[in-house]
Amino acid sequence: MKTSRLQPASRPDSGFAYTRPFFENLVDTALAHAKKLGATDAGAEASEGCGLSVSVRKGELENVERNRDKSLGITVYVGHRRGNASTSDFSESAIARTVQAAYDIASFTAEDPVSGLPDEDDIVKEQPELDLFFPWAVTSEEAADLALECEEAALSTDKRITNSEGAGVSAQQSHFFSAHTHGFRGGYASSRHSISVAPIAGKGSDMQRDAWYSSMRSADELASPQAVGRYAAERALSRLKSRKIKTTQCAVLFESPLAAGLLGGLVQATSGGALYRKSTFLLDSLGKPVLPKHMDLVEDPHLKRGKGSSPFDDEGVTTKARKVVDAGRLEGYFLSTYSARKLGMKTTGNAGGSHNLTLTSRLTKPGDDLDEMLRKLGTGLFVIELMGQGVNYVTGDYSRGASGFWVEKGRIAFPVEEITIAGNLKDMLMGIQAVGSDTYNYGAKTTGSILINKMKVAGS
Repeated sequence: MKTSRLQPASRPDSGFAYTRPFFENLVDTALAHAKKLGATDAGAEASEGCGLSVSVRKGELENVERNRDKSLGITVYVGHRRGNASTSDFSESAIARTVQAAYDIASFTAEDPVSGLPDEDDIVKEQPELDLFFPWAVTSEEAADLALECEEAALSTDKRITNSEGAGVSAQQSHFFSAHTHGFRGGYASSRHSISVAPIAGKGSDMQRDAWYSSMRSADELASPQAVGRYAAERALSRLKSRKIKTTQCAVLFESPLAAGLLGGLVQATSGGALYRKSTFLLDSLGKPVLPKHMDLVEDPHLKRGKGSSPFDDEGVTTKARKVVDAGRLEGYFLSTYSARKLGMKTTGNAGGSHNLTLTSRLTKPGDDLDEMLRKLGTGLFVIELMGQGVNYVTGDYSRGASGFWVEKGRIAFPVEEITIAGNLKDMLMGIQAVGSDTYNYGAKTTGSILINKMKVAGS
């Protein structure tokens, strides 16, 4: 019997069912069929993901989930008309049907003069090895033991830790290969592993929960289950006897994991889609101040083991290190090929999002840890949790439920809850007084705690 060149070959050492050469053949077959149909241009991507997730609660195993998925996506251009289709069936007949579907969609879609693949000059030429793949051959029993250790560490921290929403361990990995008719060919494998726990402190009407986790490319770099459990418990304990405060206006210190969310707001407001739709409070902000003069924002897509690292973006465009904000002034947007063309600009290699952003202040000193940032806050609110999605990126209006601590004379006075903080993101970003040295990496963003000069705090 003749063997198809698209027959999969497994890689037991990697945990994947399909090899890179198999994916290359799959993509090439799809592109060849698109050309045969008469497509002007085409792109295709084959991918596979697999993993294990285990959760426990109160010393008992709750769930063991194994996931494995695969996909082939095809984009076809007929002139400036574009069509997409995808399939999880890797047979040659299924590939032909999927390409035909994408071609048919493109044939009947309205023409868009800026639609198309990236210019060949923008395509990545060199693809550095970024150490993104560290498969973790953890068994479900081993993962459950780690989760149980993490939860037990939380429960045994203090007798006031009375319950738990559970603990979990996750080991995930994926790989892909992508190519298109403007000369791009590339792909890589990556992994992401984590351990987490959510303990509950107190009893009756005075109960508080908190959570913590550790997430890394390599399991060897994860925090220990004991450290994650103890810290989550300490966070929950610190929130006992929370109270409301009166409505006021004061300085607000955002804990570093939440500060990364503020950075995300800046990214969204300066991204191509929001800009060409004119749905952003930072419209036409290039070259203008968006942060105070003491602040810089750097993007570095090529950090080894970085959670936001990639040698190219989702379109095969090369990624480069750059200063997005220099001394407060915005030096560049976040653009894909399409959004760049809509704006009459060049792609910045950000199709798919930003890559390893680091926000810094030129005023930050090595000793500006959380204690020092509380001293800089003086009297005001230290926020450690936000609720709701009350952000309007068209106007910049910001209003979210919050909890944290009231600070007086640089020291935490008592925990607070059931409050709302409000302001305008444009004013909030320009009102950043200091960034701490207590840096935290949240996905593709890294920043220390952020002190904002004033916000409205609605309480009782």
